[in-house]
Amino acid sequence: MKLPIIKHLSNFIEENDQDFVIEAIETLEALTEVPSLKDEELDVIGELISNMYGAIEVDKMVKEGKTQKEALNAFMSRVLGAIDK
Repeated sequence: MKLPIIKHLSNFIEENDQDFVIEAIETLEALTEVPSLKDEELDVIGELISNMYGAIEVDKMVKEGKTQKEALNAFMSRVLGAIDK
C-alpha cells in the first residue's frame, strides 16, 4: 500500500463519490479472472485494489470525524500492526 495513492484516492472520494472507487474495484477484481494474466500483472492489480480499499477505509474515518491526516495515520498504523503480527 502506498500512502500518497491512498491520500489521492480519498481526496477523489471526497470530491466525487465512493461509488466510483467501488465500481473500479469491481472492474479490477473481474480482470483478475483473465487466465492469461502474468503474476506481475496480478500483483499490480492487487496493489491497486488494496489502495482503493484503503482509501475507502480512510474516507469512513473522515466521515466519523477524524481529519484526513489522523485517518491516514490510523489506517497505516493498523496496516503496519497487522504486518508485524
